[in-house]
Amino acid sequence: MTPSRPLPRLMVAPNGARRGKADHKALPITLEEIVETAVACQKAGADGLHLHVRDKEGKHSLDTGLYREAITALEHAVPDLFLQVTSEAAGRYSADAQQAMIRELRPLSVSVALREMLRARTETSSARAFYAWAHAEGVDVQHIVYSARELNWLQECIDQEVIPGTHHQLQLVLGSYSGSALPRPCDLDAYLAPLNARNADLTFDWMVCAFGSSETACLARAAALGGKVRVGFENSLWNADGSLARDNAARVAEVRAALDETAPVDQAGQTLSRRAR
Repeated sequence: MTPSRPLPRLMVAPNGARRGKADHKALPITLEEIVETAVACQKAGADGLHLHVRDKEGKHSLDTGLYREAITALEHAVPDLFLQVTSEAAGRYSADAQQAMIRELRPLSVSVALREMLRARTETSSARAFYAWAHAEGVDVQHIVYSARELNWLQECIDQEVIPGTHHQLQLVLGSYSGSALPRPCDLDAYLAPLNARNADLTFDWMVCAFGSSETACLARAAALGGKVRVGFENSLWNADGSLARDNAARVAEVRAALDETAPVDQAGQTLSRRAR
């Protein structure tokens, strides 16, 4: 089954799994804060939200009860906002636990890191069964890849039918949490070669996220090349000028303005709203 709706033009990732109030006082942790952030970010120009939930101690969680509570609240507050849940391990969850969460929650959209589903590259049976189930059940998987090498690996998995289908959603990552070096807009070029090499038999709905103060510049280039973008405090707390952003909505507003200059809506593709169920 082909992913039924495209990724949004601009998705916000407001918190992630690792950062907390010590990193930025406006980083949303509680459900109330996440909902308030979603409303503000939609007003600032976001079309979608990448959802992480936290437990009572503020730690990253894949608890389906917390997810359902958050999804219900968000669907009420921002009914037209595309919602995507994360399956990120963050050093806390096994691949089996990640798969179990997705099977129980049955979200319409979920981000999944290839390296987390296939931690041992030669042991593909569990991942093959999971991806086949998601494909059959209409659970759209956005595949997270952290390098051009991983993108080539993803394409090998598609060729080997570990991952079924010919149209896929991608999250291309520029930079890293370690921040050892700021990503550059030209770093996107490494991904473009493997993407373009398969345009005869595969199609990709691709999105880019980037770490650090070069986030805006990297996302603007991605949009100019026809990609979608993800912005927010999960990846960067900083504006393009290096100043600390006021909040997630400020980051959305800056990136949305850059997108509107470089890639009009009709060029990037019409955004369709999507909710998780």
